[in-house]
Amino acid sequence: MKSRRYGAFHTFLILAFSLLTVACSKTEPTPRGQGVAGQRVGSRPVVVFMTDFGAANDAVAICKAVMLGVAPDIRIMDITHQVTPFSIEEGARFLVGVTPYYPAGTVFVGVVDPGVGTNRKAVVVKSKKGQYFVVPDNGLVSPVIERDGLESAREIINTSWMIGDKISSTFHGRDIFSPVGAHLAAGWDYTLVGPEVQQLVRLTPKTATVTYKGVEGEVIALDDPFGSLITDISGEEFKNLGYQLGDRVTVLLNKKPFTAPYSKTFMDVPVGDPLLYVDSRGRVGLALNERSFSAVNKITPPAPIFIPKKGAPLGGK
Repeated sequence: MKSRRYGAFHTFLILAFSLLTVACSKTEPTPRGQGVAGQRVGSRPVVVFMTDFGAANDAVAICKAVMLGVAPDIRIMDITHQVTPFSIEEGARFLVGVTPYYPAGTVFVGVVDPGVGTNRKAVVVKSKKGQYFVVPDNGLVSPVIERDGLESAREIINTSWMIGDKISSTFHGRDIFSPVGAHLAAGWDYTLVGPEVQQLVRLTPKTATVTYKGVEGEVIALDDPFGSLITDISGEEFKNLGYQLGDRVTVLLNKKPFTAPYSKTFMDVPVGDPLLYVDSRGRVGLALNERSFSAVNKITPPAPIFIPKKGAPLGGK
């Protein structure tokens, strides 16, 4: 009799434990039934944040506080807040460079917005990679969409996703982009923000020009804080000119001749010496080993650059 009672009690314990395990494994339903694409079960959703606000004021901290107020469990990662003020092209370059390293479902909030307060649209853009972009419709996301494809874009007009009814005309980063980004990261359905946008504003960035004489391009940025020059000439365009590692290359830089060896990396030349190289993003750069090329040579973007074909005269442009 005792053994029967023990067996029944043992069976009851197993059943109770099983029911408790099932109950504990249940998760809270995601708001409005929309899950965060690409996120592992149990992982914290990610917002990746970029602005031209700088670090001299409280704007970035305020935007992050707004995001956390909407979605306390999100992780906020920074691309940079040092985009050259008003430079949509630079912000677009940073955004397209970073996005390949984040998974589907990541929410990017980008605020480089010289048109804030005007009739430019605020939008949520979903790429075919499944990433979301909360940005002004000014071309900031153009290079990403050209590479990854556009699934859909929506204009943000739903005030319930914003900070409140009183929207500032000069701080949409706080009032619109940050809370919308946090709602998306929390799993809300992006189609609720507003109507579909049929045509996004596209950037028309300058590109290098290839001729039978060489490649004509532009210094588009500095690799700060190092002061190396970044050009819009691709590594492939340069290699098609016939140069090999170790060759000395004479270019027209800001309309003046400049010579540097084509090198693989900085320490291939003595400290303080120049080199021409293909950078980690596949663009031609000019640098000084352990020095600032920009400061020493007094070159800042934009500046023209021409690289002739190997053996061609520099003046043949």
